[in-house]
Amino acid sequence: MALIALKIDVDTYRGTRESAPRLADLLGRLGVPATFLFSLGPDHTGRAIRRVFRRGFLGKVKRTSVVGHYGLKTLLYGVLLPGPHIGRRCSAQLQDIARRGFEVGVHCFDHVRWQDGVGRASEPWTRRELTLARDQFTEIFDRPPVVHGAAGWQVNHHVPALEGELGFRYASDTRGTGPFVPAGDRSAATVPQLPTTLPTLDELIGRADLRGVEPVGHLLAVTAGALPRDHVFTLHAELEGGAYLPSFERLLRGWQERGVRLTDLKGYAAQLDVARLPRCGIVAGTVEGRSGTLALQSQWKK
Repeated sequence: MALIALKIDVDTYRGTRESAPRLADLLGRLGVPATFLFSLGPDHTGRAIRRVFRRGFLGKVKRTSVVGHYGLKTLLYGVLLPGPHIGRRCSAQLQDIARRGFEVGVHCFDHVRWQDGVGRASEPWTRRELTLARDQFTEIFDRPPVVHGAAGWQVNHHVPALEGELGFRYASDTRGTGPFVPAGDRSAATVPQLPTTLPTLDELIGRADLRGVEPVGHLLAVTAGALPRDHVFTLHAELEGGAYLPSFERLLRGWQERGVRLTDLKGYAAQLDVARLPRCGIVAGTVEGRSGTLALQSQWKK
């Protein structure tokens, strides 16, 4: 039976306080596990305005209401308003998600700083950001994190080895087709990657090539092929825990009705034989419906 692992990226202060608990309520009601990955430092969402110059960014803004999903106040954090420190101010909400039985892990420390800076960053810069996030997580949950999912699917060639060194056991930093162990300049990396394999809801909204098929229907069709395969589906708390919540519930119920096994990243990782996974490079590339370049799984290698 095919499985779909659910990964929830929580980017903002508002998403941590309001949207993540809302998603946990829905998932708990349906008996569905998921992995929540949290941003743990200051919310500087407003500084993402510089992305307006990236190819495809304005198209995404037109297709999805950024102000509606994130709120005007969030879009001013780090610019006209000081960015609230998510880990310090939302520890109760974070701990409650874990108490409900959901897997929790690290998304990043400062979301905008990581997403916009890691691609060109040095090893010391990357180590500092990962260490800040790991230490903040440990302070909140009284245990170190074991899973990391990079903000914006952005990494550099230092990340895989640092994940192993800092105690992460598996990661979901990339887009791709299936689990792999990163290969490249730092070939000692042993932390398996569980890449996102399905498009996100916001990547599907308003896509002309879908020819009138709405996003939920498209995802149900894609995952109901003649040869079912395992997938990782990423959602964003600010979207699926907000305006997209009814659509996400329909998607979950559709998968359940079709007998799909829904799990978290921990459950997915537990069934893998890491020694038998292919070694693949991580390269920069584009994904339909999302602006800029992302970290992609390269061609599979033996």
